[in-house]
Amino acid sequence: MKKTKRQQKWNKIENKKYAGIHLIAEFWHGRVPEDKKEIEKILLEGAKKGKSTPLKFVFHKFQPHGFSGVLLLAESHISLHFWPELNYLAIDIFTCGENANPSKVLEYLKKKFEPQKVTIKTIKRGKL
Repeated sequence: MKKTKRQQKWNKIENKKYAGIHLIAEFWHGRVPEDKKEIEKILLEGAKKGKSTPLKFVFHKFQPHGFSGVLLLAESHISLHFWPELNYLAIDIFTCGENANPSKVLEYLKKKFEPQKVTIKTIKRGKL
């Protein structure tokens, strides 16, 4: 396993410090592939766009369809959970540190999955 140092810097938003930003997004009626390699490629590129460091990818394909995929980051994680029978993709993007940008990840995922409807909640975590 790759050794990494924990990020010591905190996000500063509106003159307050936070451990990180957690985006919770719901995508409806998009184009979501169920191929493990394609999902891994998308998450790795999303992490790159969000200036995050990928550590490990985990993927589980459900029967007859659907999946959960998680990219563990040095800065936290990006997760996808897909229900094709509902045409629904649940996304969590949690990043910490002053350089990571979860909004860039989310914008990239919107371009890749082309959802017709999107809802987003932003949670500022670990307020000092």
